[in-house]
Amino acid sequence: MFDIVMLGLLALFVCAGVALVRRTRQRREAWASGMTAQARVVRAWAATRVVNNVAQRVQWHEYDYTTADGRAVRFKESGGPRDRATGHTVLVHYAPHAPERATASEPQPGKDMTTTVVWLAVMAACAIYLIHEWVELSRF
Repeated sequence: MFDIVMLGLLALFVCAGVALVRRTRQRREAWASGMTAQARVVRAWAATRVVNNVAQRVQWHEYDYTTADGRAVRFKESGGPRDRATGHTVLVHYAPHAPERATASEPQPGKDMTTTVVWLAVMAACAIYLIHEWVELSRF
C-alpha cells in the first residue's frame, strides 16, 4: 500500500507540472499571436480552498467574446482581479487556431516564465524528497 501511495504522489507531481507548463505555453501562444478581442465577463466567482489550515481565495471569471472570423467563444480563467465583475468588458488575447485557450491577463512573459520555473523547481524538490524518503523507508 505504501508503494502505491508514493507512486500516486509522484504521479500527482508530474500531472501538476505538465498542467502548469501547458497553461504557460497557451498563454504565451495567445500573447504572441497578436490577436485580441473585447470580451464580456459572463460570470465571476471566488472559490476557497484550505491549505495547511489557511484559507486561500481563488478568483474565477468566465468570458464571452467573438473572434476575428466571427466565432463565438466562451472560456474560464482563474486568478483574475477581484474587482472584475459580471458585465465588465476586458481585452482578451487568443491564438486563432485555439480561441478557447484565450487569456484575459496582460502579456508578462518574463514574469510568467519565472513563476513557472519556480513552481517546477518546488515540485521537483518535493518529488526528490519524496523519492528519498521512499527509498529510506523501504529499507525497513
